Amino acid sequence: MQQHNVGLSHAAVSAGSARIGKAPRDPRIDVFRGLALIMIFINHVPGNPYEYLTIRNLGFADAAEAFFLMSGIAAGLAYTPRFIERDRVRHGLWRAIAPLWKRAWSLYLVQIALSAIALAIFAGAFQITAQADFLTKINMRQVFQNPTQALIGIPLLTHQFGYVNILPAYSVLLICAPAAIILGLRWPRILLTLSLTLWLFTGVFRLNLPNYPNPGGWFFNPFAWQAIFVCGLLVGLSQRQGHRFFPASKVLFSLSIAVLLGILAWKYVPGLGKYLNLQMHNLREAGVPFNLTSHDKTYLSAPRFIHILALGYFLSQLPSVTRLAGHRAASPFRLIGQHGLLIFASGTVLALVCQTLMLAQPNAVWMVWVLPALGTAALFAIAFIADVSRRILSAPAEQIDPAMSGTGFEKTRTIAVSP
Repeated sequence: MQQHNVGLSHAAVSAGSARIGKAPRDPRIDVFRGLALIMIFINHVPGNPYEYLTIRNLGFADAAEAFFLMSGIAAGLAYTPRFIERDRVRHGLWRAIAPLWKRAWSLYLVQIALSAIALAIFAGAFQITAQADFLTKINMRQVFQNPTQALIGIPLLTHQFGYVNILPAYSVLLICAPAAIILGLRWPRILLTLSLTLWLFTGVFRLNLPNYPNPGGWFFNPFAWQAIFVCGLLVGLSQRQGHRFFPASKVLFSLSIAVLLGILAWKYVPGLGKYLNLQMHNLREAGVPFNLTSHDKTYLSAPRFIHILALGYFLSQLPSVTRLAGHRAASPFRLIGQHGLLIFASGTVLALVCQTLMLAQPNAVWMVWVLPALGTAALFAIAFIADVSRRILSAPAEQIDPAMSGTGFEKTRTIAVSP
């Protein structure tokens, strides 16, 4: 079997400039991130038939795991060059750290904005319908019944609404990413070992960041979900240095196929899933950590973790995937993947609007078919508009004729030059 780099474009390997320069963009990253964002939107509108087309039907992991994996790869590709020793010595460490922390701050601001919008959507739905249930949906009960404490928790990220709870974990991971990148550049295997150890201990000791005012911890537990992010980060780090982290081999490829087929059988063969789940329960009762013997999402259980890694490795080894990702037909998905934060925020708002409409009109069966489709089309349109706007704003402008600049009140015109 022909070997291919995991998450690594051939151009990046052959160019040799991946160490510090701008590497060619791997279309697979944008396509898979775009697909993950669309699936997140679809899954955030519960009860629609399009959910059967999402990744969750292939096994235990869903689009969230794919999103964190692709985000880790993208972070490794985007931020690594400034951490490489030659660039770091020349410009200083802060120049490398600042973009990551700035991005984390942007995610925090978007999280606060989305929380406020979510409150407005459900409060507005209550005002229109007078259905009190809207005030208790997606973990909003505390805001309306205990506003003093809840409004403390929201900016502290200790009170998160359902479907608006991915960005806090991602922000924490970006804050910690500089240390991970520095360690990964010198000792990548040590970084992986430490990451997996933290993931395991998180399940053993139930480590998590606290909630307030509700009990418990974050739904997307950063101590656990960092393991997926770090695996992706190591792929991106390696790509930027012109080599692969996870080796391409027939053995690993065959193993990934076996895992994926086994998970499908676990999920769909009658009686098999019940039997295997019972065995996991017995192991858990015998003292095996519960994140190894459950399907828990908060602590990133082993079945979910292994599933997304096997799926990612399998897809990365198929030459046809690279060709399809670069095809013109895949350009809408690439476009969405290139505007990840905007599309995620827009998709979250659209999903919550769809939820309230479907809850307000439970007998309108047509909504479950029409609203998710319209929302998906809107995401494509938003990505297209954002891309056109970016191109226009980044295009150099023709220099204004000095003769036109007399008093400063004359009507002047600039002409955008196509890139």
